[in-house]
Amino acid sequence: MSAKSSLPLPKRLKAARLAAKMTQESLGIAAGLDEHVASARMSQYENAVHTPDYNFVRQLAKILKMPTAYFYCEEDGLAAMIASYGKHRPNGPSM
Repeated sequence: MSAKSSLPLPKRLKAARLAAKMTQESLGIAAGLDEHVASARMSQYENAVHTPDYNFVRQLAKILKMPTAYFYCEEDGLAAMIASYGKHRPNGPSM
């Protein structure tokens, strides 16, 4: 297994995007990317070709209503707990 394929962010990003019923393009545009590159850029992030910086991940987390920590969590069970915690907070996920 390559180091890139073991990174948690790409698979967490895709899972959160699909759960939010968003396309790569719509998520990218919502996060402030130009509509002409939004889909390609998000695809690169989900396929670990490139890695977004932390502030961009925070923006994605806000759009996807997910705690930022979810995207960096290596353990699937813990990631599910973080996602659940974010959904059940009185004020929503903390960014």
